[in-house]
Formats: sequence, C-alpha cells, structure tokens
Amino acid sequence: MNVDSQEITALVGREVYSNNGVFVGEVEDVRLDLGAEQVTGLALADLNEELFQGNVEGGKGVMVPYRWVRAVGDVILINDIIERLRGPEEAEETLA
Repeated sequence: MNVDSQEITALVGREVYSNNGVFVGEVEDVRLDLGAEQVTGLALADLNEELFQGNVEGGKGVMVPYRWVRAVGDVILINDIIERLRGPEEAEETLA
C-alpha cells in the first residue's frame, strides 16, 4: 500500500472498531516500513478496558498489525480480535 504523508497522519486519532462493532482503541501512532513505503502496524491507546483487561497494563497501548485492517474511513475496522484475546470458554460464554 503506497500512501503519502497526509494519508498516514490522517490515521492518527481515528477510532478503531472490530468488524463486530466493538470499540478497540484509538490510533496514537503508525509503524512504517520505510524501505517498502508501507504502513505495517497501528499503535493504539485509549484502549477498551473491558476488552484488554488482564492482557495489557493500564496506561499501556497495543500494536495491531496492519494486515488486520479491513477498512479505513471515518473509523478503522479491524478483524475481530475478541476471539484472539479470550479463551474458547470465554468466547462461548459471551455468545450464550
């Protein structure tokens, strides 16, 4: 994905949601591969505490691989990460 600097800076501050509509966090920074001139990750802050409880210390952020991004618009949609964070038992309890 070739992007110019305006497009990259436009990502900062956007809210990130899973494809199921769950708020994940807000883009604080982007990780770039300068050689390939592409975005490789999104650094998220202001995380959904419920989603990351027990996985990320308070006040810390997470890096989401850009390959998880499904769509970029007014908000950024990523693959549903809830199943990745929760064990199979917890995911089944959420569905019940």
